[in-house]
Amino acid sequence: MSIVGRSVLVLTTNYGTEQDELTRPVSVLRENGARVLVAAQKDAPVRTLVADRRPGADVRPDTTLARETAEGYDAVVVPGGTLNADRLRTDPDARRLVSAFADAGKPVAAICHGPWLLVDSGLAEGRELTSYPSLRPDLENAGGTWTDRAVVVDTSGPHPLITSRRPRDLDAFSAALVSALEGDGSDG
Repeated sequence: MSIVGRSVLVLTTNYGTEQDELTRPVSVLRENGARVLVAAQKDAPVRTLVADRRPGADVRPDTTLARETAEGYDAVVVPGGTLNADRLRTDPDARRLVSAFADAGKPVAAICHGPWLLVDSGLAEGRELTSYPSLRPDLENAGGTWTDRAVVVDTSGPHPLITSRRPRDLDAFSAALVSALEGDGSDG
């Protein structure tokens, strides 16, 4: 698999992002040749958590949400972590960015609690998706169809939508991201 020449933007806050949901997709995408930039709310380290409780690794962001646009990128990724996702969903720059990717027909990917941003950006309506199980009512109330699978790739709308449930689904999530960037679009 090669996605050389593709660019991906990862959206995060500076505290509470689930460590593996940030670091593993970034690593897989880079190993497959993509250019990946991590955009945080502030130009300061991202303090990750493990299982929403234990301190994880600090990750240095490449840029900030306010500085970025969807232009020049091929896809956007929204990691979870309850605290991260709860803050990200109310961030106007995060909503602006995820909506711009969707409007441009580019893949939007979110894992675990990350789909909360899809709810607040109006991107769940009419789409099949998954998430951490506790988000099911939110996604269904936003007009989405929630499915309990490791990864759901919905290509029925104007942009590919890739969603996943939790850290143990990261292999399937990352593979679906790579596949979407290759232009395959198949459901994993």
